Amino acid sequence: MSPSLPAWALLACCTLALPGHPVAAAEAPPARAAEAADPATTPRQVQSLDFRRGPAASGRLELRLSAREPAVEVRPEGRSLIVEIPQTQLPAALRRVLDVGDLGSPVRLLRCEQRGDTVRLRLETEGAWEHSVTQSEQLLVVELRPQRVDPNKPLPGPGYSGEKLSLNFQSIELRALLQVFADFTNLNLVASDTVTGSVTLRLKDVPWDQALDIVLQSKGLGLRRNGNVLSIAPKDEIAAREKADLEARRQIQDLEPLRTQAFQLNYSKAEDLVRLLTGSTGRAGPAAAPALPAAAAAAAGGGELAHPSGSSRILSPRGSVGYELRTNQLFVTDVGAKLEEVGRIIGKVDIPVRQVVIEARIVEASDSFGRTLGVRLGGLGRVAAQGGSPQLQVGGSYLGVQPSPSGTLGAPTTAGYNQNLNFVNLPAASLGNAPGVSAGTLALSLFNQAANRFLSLEISALEAEGKGKIVSSPRVVTADQIKATIRQGTQIPYQSAAPGAAGGTQVSFKDAVLKLEVTPQITPEGGILLDVDVSKDSRGQDTTAGPAIDTKQVRTQVLVENGGTVVIGGIFEQQDTENVNKVPVLGDLPGVGNLFKNRTRETRKTELLVFLTPKVIAERSGWAQ
Repeated sequence: MSPSLPAWALLACCTLALPGHPVAAAEAPPARAAEAADPATTPRQVQSLDFRRGPAASGRLELRLSAREPAVEVRPEGRSLIVEIPQTQLPAALRRVLDVGDLGSPVRLLRCEQRGDTVRLRLETEGAWEHSVTQSEQLLVVELRPQRVDPNKPLPGPGYSGEKLSLNFQSIELRALLQVFADFTNLNLVASDTVTGSVTLRLKDVPWDQALDIVLQSKGLGLRRNGNVLSIAPKDEIAAREKADLEARRQIQDLEPLRTQAFQLNYSKAEDLVRLLTGSTGRAGPAAAPALPAAAAAAAGGGELAHPSGSSRILSPRGSVGYELRTNQLFVTDVGAKLEEVGRIIGKVDIPVRQVVIEARIVEASDSFGRTLGVRLGGLGRVAAQGGSPQLQVGGSYLGVQPSPSGTLGAPTTAGYNQNLNFVNLPAASLGNAPGVSAGTLALSLFNQAANRFLSLEISALEAEGKGKIVSSPRVVTADQIKATIRQGTQIPYQSAAPGAAGGTQVSFKDAVLKLEVTPQITPEGGILLDVDVSKDSRGQDTTAGPAIDTKQVRTQVLVENGGTVVIGGIFEQQDTENVNKVPVLGDLPGVGNLFKNRTRETRKTELLVFLTPKVIAERSGWAQ
């Protein structure tokens, strides 16, 4: 075993070009950064670990160790880069998985772990990259850079993975050139008699399969490979040969005996599989399929047998299929190769459908505040008229003097006497956020000793504050790409004129419901695409035609991560109202004018938010839980 080289000699400029994914030479042993430490010494420790973005979108891993020149092993493994430091301890706080994909470097995940006495760092990457390892004293730096492509270097074509070679020939015979390829690849080669001519070419560092493809295309030749044998001939000759093979295979298929096989379906409906296998279905009894044996036809008992010859059918023209509803079985009659193909298709289609639980949360919040202030001001006076007989009353409204029983003007009767007449009647108004609540009052009366002069003052005030929150949370479970609906509410009756009946009426109903209607689609990346319709109706104000219905609805399509929550809609309303009622001129007087007016101020805020949370039910056991 050769001794390890110092780190500065081996790893100072260690760079591997990795097209597509990291690949190291088969003969190259893993790089050693420095000589192995003496096992008798105290184990080293990783003092700090840091990953950051470097220049040119590179990823830079920096480790500071407690000892100099540790033995470091760096090797590609699949699409990852492994860094191992033996006889080194990694503190528990640094043993973790770091998601560094948002830094924009080739590294997506960094896994730091301790395996025995070895620190193991795994850098999971994507794309094409190259790496380098440098060490200075106690600092170890591993850098991964996106691979730079030389525009002057020919790139391998798609699907070309052969060993690279260089060719430089002037007017070489085509058969001789094909022999060069056969010797280079150690493959057997069969060339048609029509393969003739010469070619001039110069290729450098090109995969051999790409070079061979270039030569064949320049001469209009085709290639078919069977195991380790290459067959080369003109393209039209190969096409004619393959066409003859297909015709012979079709004739054999037309003569091949038919077989019948039953397929038990677990998750798919048999009639859906019939449409998939044939493209369409036709109603028939057992006699409609003469190729179906009597036993299978009896088992199919009244199912559907399909024999269409459309271009979308999977069965052969002689094939047929029937199904039985009770046992959910398919009975397919066809040649053996088609039966095997049907079995493979059913194995891919008849699988459990993933399910999604969708929860909607409709939150309605309201905040209201109102304040009103009013006043009543009144007075009463009794003044004797000339002669002492008639009396006058003064107040906010006219009060006539009632005649005496003798028919002459005299003292008013009791019925015509009002003890409190308000000539300013502007009390506090009711508030919209506190219906039916009366304002508080404060009254004051002034009168003289003879009780023939009165002054009354009544101040009324009301302040109301309200907060409300309504949360509605419908939830439903459905299969992938299957619409689901859940609703709850009330049907409100309406009376309307009956058609064709004079004066007749009929009762109809309208729904005021909470409804969630959703169709989920699970994407290949694990997200959930939702077509959702959420509505919440409630009974509104009563009208002459019947009660109104207040409607809140959102209908949209949204992509949500599995288990995530998204706000799909919201409405915010703010209503500010201020009303002032006053006596003209008097109500505008400073200070005293407040005795001749009332004032109402209201503020009302409402907000509606609709949240949506979908979650994939991974397993049936999870659904049972």
